Amino acid sequence: MQNGSSPELSHPPDPAGEAGAGTGAAAADAAVADAAAPDAAGVAGEPGPGLRASLEAILLVADEPVAENVIAQVVERPTEEVAAVLRELAAAYTAEGRGFDLKEIAGGWRFYTRVECAGVVERFVRDGQEVRLTQAALETLAVVAYRQPVSRARVSAVRGVNCDGVMRTLVLRGLVEEAGADPDTGAVLFQTTGYFLERLGLAGLGDLPELAPFLPDHLEDEQDAGHEHVGS
Repeated sequence: MQNGSSPELSHPPDPAGEAGAGTGAAAADAAVADAAAPDAAGVAGEPGPGLRASLEAILLVADEPVAENVIAQVVERPTEEVAAVLRELAAAYTAEGRGFDLKEIAGGWRFYTRVECAGVVERFVRDGQEVRLTQAALETLAVVAYRQPVSRARVSAVRGVNCDGVMRTLVLRGLVEEAGADPDTGAVLFQTTGYFLERLGLAGLGDLPELAPFLPDHLEDEQDAGHEHVGS
């Protein structure tokens, strides 16, 4: 630090001043320790992950931007504290040049790949586009096909796992597209594309094969109702 030292001293150091400086330094160290202590402890003071780790874990599985007050309720911390830590994390990721950003968009926070990495991500998704879809992608595509228009949250609920990444893959491959927003929740809805029908050799959604023969008896009625809705 250029301004932190002087090449010479005009007077000998004052013991009282040194004591005061020592007290100030000790107070500063204590303040830093107090600020760091909440993150070392688990959420709500219980043993477990710290606040930063908890926020990262929540946002990693979020398929839509999550509001600060919602996160605060989950981790049982003040909204102001959560907001401050989110901004610290976002700044840290940017400073470290990570491959992802933490952004506040549409009233909430969510992880996004960095703009500079768009080319790499696109090549990763598009390379081998003719290769067979993974089992997870096929299951997700089936849910969209028979439940459309459907939100990502609904698809995840049906499959029992987060489908955000798989949905993005299906969109990039041209098999799924956005279909407006849910009038009640505002969630983005998705539907299959014309390319999906082309790849399956179907004239329309009404030509989708029946699922009833492959479902347990107690699910047939629900599936039939949903299929009639899609085919109409």
